[in-house]
Amino acid sequence: MTVTHPIWLLLVFRLPARRASLRVQVWRHLRRAGSLPLHTSGYLLPDSPGNRERFEWLAALVRRAQGTASVVLAQSVDNLPAEELAQRFREARGRDYAALLREVTRAGRSAKGVSPAQLTRFRRRLREIAEIDFFGSPARSRVEAALEQAAARDSHEGGATTMATQKKDYQKRVWVTRPRPKIDRVSSAWLIRRFIDPKAKFIFAADPARHPRAVPFDMYQPGGFGHRGEDCTFETLVKEFRIGDARVRTIAQIVHDADLDDEKFARQEGFGLLRVLEGWAEQGVPDRELLRRGMELIEGLYKGLA
Repeated sequence: MTVTHPIWLLLVFRLPARRASLRVQVWRHLRRAGSLPLHTSGYLLPDSPGNRERFEWLAALVRRAQGTASVVLAQSVDNLPAEELAQRFREARGRDYAALLREVTRAGRSAKGVSPAQLTRFRRRLREIAEIDFFGSPARSRVEAALEQAAARDSHEGGATTMATQKKDYQKRVWVTRPRPKIDRVSSAWLIRRFIDPKAKFIFAADPARHPRAVPFDMYQPGGFGHRGEDCTFETLVKEFRIGDARVRTIAQIVHDADLDDEKFARQEGFGLLRVLEGWAEQGVPDRELLRRGMELIEGLYKGLA
């Protein structure tokens, strides 16, 4: 992949020496975000709305701790060519993929092979790495091939065990998403409650790390279920849990077009739902009530498609 004149985000910060634990916390966030450390003590990410929000959130965290932090947009960094910086990102993700591939290979060599629970965990880790693989490391395809082989072997030996185990792993869970839910988060919560986890409970947080036992969805930070490739979170959940309901597939198209506004499916229905949600948000409706009302809207849409 050739990189042509990207815009970079640079986070430069300084924490008081006594805040060692916070320094470790910030470093972990930076690592999960896939940022590239520079010799200038700054951290680099390609510019995007999600990456900007991550850095701004970390900058605010540092400032609250009486530190200093700046998020800077840069055309170039330390006179390093864009392609060289992109290659450094690829190499970092290559190391992540290689570590995961070693785990998959080691599990596959065991007497029982890769278990359904392991396969779910490996897929989740692959998604986490892929979400921060900004420049397309070639190592990703090797992990995907290994997981496909493991899934095929498990399907041959255990039939539908993988899917049943996967849903079982997500029962009676707490799910966490960002505050002020809009159409993708609202519809995803409806999908979770109706097809995946009937007893699901939902909470709101800017940082899923504060709720380590909760399942994140539609969060900017890596992990959980979110946008993947051209798919919105709703589509990711439909594919991940293999929900074959025809009305759900139609709703997926509606949500996609309203959330991403790319006219992929030429669906207009979701924009009305989006405006209603935005209107309620402007009225100051609390997050939980927004989610409850929004889920009722999606349920009405689902029944109306019958």
